[in-house]
Amino acid sequence: MTGWLTRHPTARTEEDRAGLKDVLARCPELDAAAGHVRDFGEILTGRLGATLAAWIDAVDTSQLPGLTGFALHLLRDLDAVTAGLTLHWSSGGTEGAVNRIKKIKRQLYGRAGFELLRKMILLQ
Repeated sequence: MTGWLTRHPTARTEEDRAGLKDVLARCPELDAAAGHVRDFGEILTGRLGATLAAWIDAVDTSQLPGLTGFALHLLRDLDAVTAGLTLHWSSGGTEGAVNRIKKIKRQLYGRAGFELLRKMILLQ
């Protein structure tokens, strides 16, 4: 069922759509949660950070425990989250490089000095 809710609507089979429709008709809370998840997915894919505050208010009003906690945690640094969902700049490349270096360091832990670590990083 989680896949039905989180999968892009165009990626669902006809059988999945029928099953999801049946489940959502039986549980209004799950129907509301599915709507919020769908809206958040649109915010992410459309880079609509300006609408995030309205989404958080809607989720808070619905009082769905899991989503409400998630939404309220986004409020802790709303400016940064909004910027991340709006601006085209990303630190993804830098984060990827740092994670690659950490992986190499873990692989060589206790086996090599700085020079070998440096060569491994430069060669990969």
